[in-house]
Amino acid sequence: MSYSFDLVGKIGSMALIRREDRDMDYNIFSRLGSELKPGMIWVTSGATEIGRLDYMKRTGCELCGDPEQDKADYSSQGQAILMQTYRQFVPPEYGLRQILVEHTHFNDPEKREHIRLLLERAARQKTIPIINYNDPVSDEENRKMELAVRRGHGEEVHECVDNDETAAVIAELVHAKTLVLLTSTEGIYQDPRDPETLVREVFAKDPEELEAQIRRLQQNCFGASRAGANGAGAKLEYALGCARGGTQVIIGHARHRLSDLVSGRVPCTRIGLI
Repeated sequence: MSYSFDLVGKIGSMALIRREDRDMDYNIFSRLGSELKPGMIWVTSGATEIGRLDYMKRTGCELCGDPEQDKADYSSQGQAILMQTYRQFVPPEYGLRQILVEHTHFNDPEKREHIRLLLERAARQKTIPIINYNDPVSDEENRKMELAVRRGHGEEVHECVDNDETAAVIAELVHAKTLVLLTSTEGIYQDPRDPETLVREVFAKDPEELEAQIRRLQQNCFGASRAGANGAGAKLEYALGCARGGTQVIIGHARHRLSDLVSGRVPCTRIGLI
């Protein structure tokens, strides 16, 4: 019998950083750590930015080589710090397991099943999977060539460089009840420049109606919190795939507690079928 996961969650890089201090936001880690428990799957960004900040603290300068190589170097430095910080705040009776994934794990049926079973064992063994894309060993040119071949064969492909997509694919894989995407805004806006236009609910009776609502919202989406991020439009696209399968998607601010977002006690955007 497959395991029933209550929640898959994801947090973005900028939500983990205090920009003004050029440091990690330990309050965010503390709040998250107090709520994470077995039966949850946590997808985290942050390794590259945390690695960059750590490198700057230790050397007084940034790397200035090839951007892809710099990203690999920063992320490999940041991964250890990221896991160490989660471990500091998660209750000691729970184990943590780092799982670094790439697109190949979700585009191949056998590898996808391997990941699913790994996640189910973690839940049964009272541990919490902490998942991130494996940037240190990922090569963009090879990835794009492989995905182009798969698309050429008519296959549906997942790139998963954006951890929003990674979280959505995992939520679909394990049939999670809820997917929570934590970000640096309260959710999705009709007008991103006007905080009064927060869209609190996107519910529909069938997948076709839900997709129509999502497409209308995407017309108002532009920009992203950082270079390389895909922004609100991509979040909605990934949310749509999950919600079609029965997972409720919540997009909300990382300053809120997970329990408050799930229960609806704080402002956020909720997406799903009714």
